Amino acid sequence: MARTWKIGVAGLGTVGGGLLEFLEARPDFAPQGGRAVVSGVSARSRSRPRTTDISKFAWFDDPVELAKSPETDIFVELIGGSDGPAKAAVEAALKLRKPVVTANKALIAEHGAELAALAESHNVPLLFEAAVMGGTPAVKILREALVGDEIVSVAGILNGTCNYIVSEMEANERDFADVLAEAQAKGYAEADPTMDVGGFDAAHKITILSALAFGCAPNYAAAEIEGVDNVGLLDIQLAKALGYRIRLTASAVRTSDGVSVRVHPTLCPLSHPLAQTVGPTNALFIQGTRIARIFLQGPGAGAGPTAAAAAADIADVMTGAVRPVFQAPAASLRAPAAIDASRHLGEVYMRLMVKDEPGVLAAVTETLAEEGVSIDSFLQRPVEDGGAVPIVLTTHEIAESAVAKAAAKLAALPEVLEPPRIIRIARA
Repeated sequence: MARTWKIGVAGLGTVGGGLLEFLEARPDFAPQGGRAVVSGVSARSRSRPRTTDISKFAWFDDPVELAKSPETDIFVELIGGSDGPAKAAVEAALKLRKPVVTANKALIAEHGAELAALAESHNVPLLFEAAVMGGTPAVKILREALVGDEIVSVAGILNGTCNYIVSEMEANERDFADVLAEAQAKGYAEADPTMDVGGFDAAHKITILSALAFGCAPNYAAAEIEGVDNVGLLDIQLAKALGYRIRLTASAVRTSDGVSVRVHPTLCPLSHPLAQTVGPTNALFIQGTRIARIFLQGPGAGAGPTAAAAAADIADVMTGAVRPVFQAPAASLRAPAAIDASRHLGEVYMRLMVKDEPGVLAAVTETLAEEGVSIDSFLQRPVEDGGAVPIVLTTHEIAESAVAKAAAKLAALPEVLEPPRIIRIARA
């Protein structure tokens, strides 16, 4: 007789509600895995309006008690947050040898190594497909499909909120604050959007992908993070005039010196696949020594896609799939050496706001030459009122340390009215 698996779901927001609806509609979704039925739920509020009737399930005020319940065979954590109730409940389930499925990217990015050790010491799965790229299976591809290759880099767009904002700013020439307010109204952004627009959400996700790609411990603390909250409409317009679109990109690159994990705005050529990724869509490049480069694109959030990813992990548990939490056993995971950011080489976009007076260009180019910064292209937008003039230039490949020194010198010039705005340029 096919086994019935009792699922405890903690966290009943967008994803939790989507998962309840899915499991109610398709309890036999796992091939040869038996049936999955929700046995208990937990959330911050029992009375909050929901699209799914939760009165039929046992209610737990404390998610830890739901994790410990003898009526919970698989514990699904959708609470969020790197510590607090989410972490406590996951640890409780693992210690009782109960499989855990989570969509919590902060928890895995910041505590993944210790949780992997706990899971593997108790011989129990800890799965998190839904934590990265929603319904697009980036985690499974890196952890399972590409174990026969050596991954060199992973990079792409991992936050749909930011991608929606910069896409809409360009398409309709709207200011950041205006589009952010609309994104919040549509449910793309939280009431406090800091995790998204500050780049931290994308940093959690690329930290996880880096650990899977390179067989190392997640090291969120070493990530370099810059969000889109300082990207203005002027930069978007000027970038487009130069043949680029601005995207918030996340990347993890392995070299002989270590691993670089970064999140920052990037100028992508208009023909680049990331420039063609618009709205809340996510996209990812994976570069390997044998596979060359593959490209994934799909929904990065939402009730349906993310719930489908969580359901796929539940199916893995039900069908008996066994593998390390990350690509390597927890006992062998080590934090990789971080690469000094100042040594990075690349091309950059630099925007200056200067006085409309003779001699400005000479002062700018002389300062750049002193630091060895070579100009590739140049754009000056005319003004009619004689006020501040935007000057934009792109550079040839240069060390970021040299760019930083040049920017500091430029900011000190009396002709320059505000600190230079610097955005990295994507390589094709």
